[in-house]
Amino acid sequence: MGVRLGKFTLFSGVLILILVIGWYMFLGFGSVQPLVKHTVLGLDLQGGVHVVFQAKELPGSPVNDKTMQSTISIIETRVNELGISEPIIQKQGKDRIIVEIAGYKNPEEAVRTLIKPAVLEFKSPEGEVIVSGKDLKDAIEAKDPSTGLAEVNLTFNAEGAKKFGDFTTKNVGRNLGIYLDGKLLQNPVIQEPITDGKARITGYKDLEEAHRIAVLLRSGALPLKLEILEKKVVGPTLGADSLRRSVKASIIGVIAIFVFMILYYRFPGFIADFALILYATIVLGVMIALKATLTLPGIAGFVLSMGMAVDANILIFERLKEELRLGKTLRSAIDSGFKRAFLTVFDANATTLIAAVILYFLGTGPIRGFAVTLSIGIIASMFTAITFTRWLLFLAADSKVVKNPKLYGA
Repeated sequence: MGVRLGKFTLFSGVLILILVIGWYMFLGFGSVQPLVKHTVLGLDLQGGVHVVFQAKELPGSPVNDKTMQSTISIIETRVNELGISEPIIQKQGKDRIIVEIAGYKNPEEAVRTLIKPAVLEFKSPEGEVIVSGKDLKDAIEAKDPSTGLAEVNLTFNAEGAKKFGDFTTKNVGRNLGIYLDGKLLQNPVIQEPITDGKARITGYKDLEEAHRIAVLLRSGALPLKLEILEKKVVGPTLGADSLRRSVKASIIGVIAIFVFMILYYRFPGFIADFALILYATIVLGVMIALKATLTLPGIAGFVLSMGMAVDANILIFERLKEELRLGKTLRSAIDSGFKRAFLTVFDANATTLIAAVILYFLGTGPIRGFAVTLSIGIIASMFTAITFTRWLLFLAADSKVVKNPKLYGA
């Protein structure tokens, strides 16, 4: 009975190990490609829209550092609320602004959506401005529950609500014009006093159009007038050949890591390679979930973090070999090796993570992309090296399939 149980335990361990490795091969190779297809690429990898604006003063708002920075901040707000990842928005000289948006193929739409003055005014039939965008607290796109048509729901601040309420109370039966950038959008008749500080604008063809208008209204009017000096669709800034070579170099580097780990660390290196497949899946999945943009520096951060993930495994495996040379059992050596290497691995990754966080908050554009990719990679590498690799090694030790110390490099 004891022998049979032992054979059953051995067979079960082998079967579980094969199933686990096969499953993660499928998980890794089967999911990386679809994830790559859904990754958002930066301007340097896929091209986009390049627009140059010339700032002109408006009455009471001269062109200076303060108004230029305010204008750039409003443009950034509009871009971010439209869900565009990692745009490049920067000042050029004293009175120019460069905007580059990855993935956009229509410069006209980009300019129309992002650079509108967005001056909202409610006017009486005599042309008197009752409330304006400065009285606005919030603007949210929605659908009319009774008709299903898109609309923008407005909420005024306390001062705006009072002015709006006073006017509608005194002017029931009269028109109230709603103007955006001087263009009449609607001219409804006031049916009853509106004292709750809320209004709505209807007549949009879909919810996307209503969303764009709501974004413009929330961000407020630009303090400067912007004239278009240049607008064009640009290709990948790296060029197709440079991009191809960069990707090829990354692939060669990853393959070299795989081969080195197997040749030098043997079975643990083989396990570490599977952990790297899982690592790549996690990093790409998190980037897609966060809608992070992948740039060439981001690819460099990804490859660098893979190297760091292997570095963690190397520290662990070296400790494992030391424990095996001391005569410990395989399971005991694995446990001691991971425990002794943990603090070193943690310290090395923590310091790099701090540097990545600083790069993110102080950097711009592609530099922030590099920092995001590196940060995600560090956290994922810690998880795969300390938990997944350890679990597979314990599984192999319990199955007694690979028990010769020489196969662990000792």
